[in-house]
Amino acid sequence: MRNKELLSAVAIGLTFVAFLPYIRSIIKDEIQPHVFSWVIWGITTFVVFLAQLEGDGGAGAWPTGVSGIITFFIALLAYLKRADVTITRADWAFFIAAVSSLLFWFLTSVPLWAVVILTAVDVFGFGPTVRKAYAFPDSESVFFFALLTVRNLVSIMALEYYSATTVLFPAVIAAACMLLIAMILYRRRVLAIGYASRQT
Repeated sequence: MRNKELLSAVAIGLTFVAFLPYIRSIIKDEIQPHVFSWVIWGITTFVVFLAQLEGDGGAGAWPTGVSGIITFFIALLAYLKRADVTITRADWAFFIAAVSSLLFWFLTSVPLWAVVILTAVDVFGFGPTVRKAYAFPDSESVFFFALLTVRNLVSIMALEYYSATTVLFPAVIAAACMLLIAMILYRRRVLAIGYASRQT
């Protein structure tokens, strides 16, 4: 049990290490996060935390809960700083899916289905970032997504009970982060080679 709690503490520490520079950048007006996107991610992450607790995830669920709270805080900061508040149809679709997962969980009392829906919503949320990073790979931080990958893997190790309900979300998000990192590094290399060839 002590080892699980220690791993959970490490994962929570990695969460702060990953998000604090991002929050600092918002305060300095260096980045403008999309309010609606962060509200959606806050809902999905926090509901997964509740589902993990119900699925006996124990200490391994705590990093997800902390991440959910920080995500809501970023949404609040984005609103207060009057960042990007444009809401698209896709944003509404993700929001409705996130909220409907709460209703689905309430009606079925099966946390797994809520986690499945929320995991899918979170993965679709990577879409805009993938499109932007493909065109402008230097606009995203590999370090940030690497820390999130490690955080999710440590969270899995900290779980006190392993099941689809407790493992699915952090495992899928870790995989999505790794794929995004691979794509960013690949695109940076391709663009660097293209730039070098134009200089010769």
